Amino acid sequence: MEVEKTPLKDCYLIKPKIFKDHRGLFLESFHRQRFAEETGIDEEFVQDNQSVSRFGVLRGMHYQTGAFAQTKIVRVIYGKVLDVVADLRPDSPTFGKTFSVILDDENLHELYVPKGFAHGFLTLSEQSVFAYKCDQYYQPGSEAGIIYNDPDLAIDWNFPEDQLVLSEKDQEQPTFKEVFG
Repeated sequence: MEVEKTPLKDCYLIKPKIFKDHRGLFLESFHRQRFAEETGIDEEFVQDNQSVSRFGVLRGMHYQTGAFAQTKIVRVIYGKVLDVVADLRPDSPTFGKTFSVILDDENLHELYVPKGFAHGFLTLSEQSVFAYKCDQYYQPGSEAGIIYNDPDLAIDWNFPEDQLVLSEKDQEQPTFKEVFG
C-alpha cells in the first residue's frame, strides 16, 4: 500500500496495491503495521459501517464529539463519490480547511480521516456502496455536523444544489461559525 499526505494535517490518502488477473482482482484494504510504519499512527478499529446511496445523495458533514470522536478509514466498494473532509481541530494549522477527492471502485483509494474532522460524500454514480472503518463506536448523543453548504468552509461539491438529495438532518446542521465562533 502507498500512503500519501493530503494538504490537511494528519489526513492521508491510502492507495492499496491491486493485483489483477483474468479472474478479477485482489487488494488488501488495510494493514495496521504498514500504516503505522508509514504514518507513525497506530489505530485499533472497532466498528465497520456500510451505506448505500443513489445518485445525488449527499451525506455530511458529520462527526462525533468528545470521548466518542472517531477516526475513520473510508472507501467505495461500488460506484463513485466525491469525498470531502474538513479539519475542525482549533489547534491544527489546517483548522477550517477542506480537502476533497474522488473515491471509486476503479481507483480503490481510501481516505484516513482523523478525529476532529467532519466528513461527507456525494454519490456521483447511479449507486454507491460506501464503507467506513471506525476506531470508536457510534454514540447518538455525540453526533454533530456542519451544514454542507457552509460559506466559510466553501466546499465545491461541483453539483447542482437543486439536484442534491439530502436528509432533513443534513439540511438543518449549524454553520461553522455557529459551532466555532
